[in-house]
Amino acid sequence: MDKLAIQLVHRNVNVWLDRWELSIGDSIIDKVQDAVDGASALLVILSKASIASEWCKRELSSGFLRELEEKRVVVMPVLLEDCDIPLFARGKLYADFRTSFDDGLRTVVEGIAKVTSPFLARAKEPEYHVDWSIDWGDVNGLFAIILNFVEQAQNQPYTCLTNIEVLCSPVATEKYEARKESIGEEHARAYIVRVINEYFQARPDFRPLLVTEREQVEKVTVLGSDDGEEYRLRISVRRLGEDTGRNVLVNTTTLIAQSYEHMSSVLKRPDSEKT
Repeated sequence: MDKLAIQLVHRNVNVWLDRWELSIGDSIIDKVQDAVDGASALLVILSKASIASEWCKRELSSGFLRELEEKRVVVMPVLLEDCDIPLFARGKLYADFRTSFDDGLRTVVEGIAKVTSPFLARAKEPEYHVDWSIDWGDVNGLFAIILNFVEQAQNQPYTCLTNIEVLCSPVATEKYEARKESIGEEHARAYIVRVINEYFQARPDFRPLLVTEREQVEKVTVLGSDDGEEYRLRISVRRLGEDTGRNVLVNTTTLIAQSYEHMSSVLKRPDSEKT
């Protein structure tokens, strides 16, 4: 399935394929296990040959158990030809490549989208969920990012909207451009969110208090590791919906941490963690 893997790579999906990753002398068992353990999605290739393969059974077992335990791994069967479909795949969404490669690819891309998009996601907690996305672009020659969060508590008639506008200094902009050239723009953007996340992790008490319907605004400057590397933040928070008469605390530190953790899990590249 090299053709499928290449198409996913072209869509910025980080792909692990055994014949791409294994070298002479590698422990096949260890490498496959590490790949499955670190995956956000597992495509199970179904053909007459694969379903009879012990390696397929081993990978399937590891990935399926992880899906059950963490409820985070997308396990998608990929049907190449008519064969006996394993019990686990019956009733599951699968990608059918038997008659059309394009149709099968479209199903795969749509099926794994929620775990392969680093800048758009939903964070779920027992008492609430947060939908978030990230915008980016140029502002008068300086690079800028906007983090958008919409938080909805269970059984509450309101939502909280948080926007964090990040304007890079000239030095920070140059650093972004250099990192974009060396490790790619997605990892370069993730680095900026990483710096901001580290700043707020040291300030867990940063929680804007919403008393009225009016927007609450805070301005913060975050320093990077290089001289002149600055990120100027405008943090705006407001409540939308019904007035319950109660004040609301918005945990900005947690919102940023959730988005950065998602980016890290999707991108999975050591270079993005380097200064």
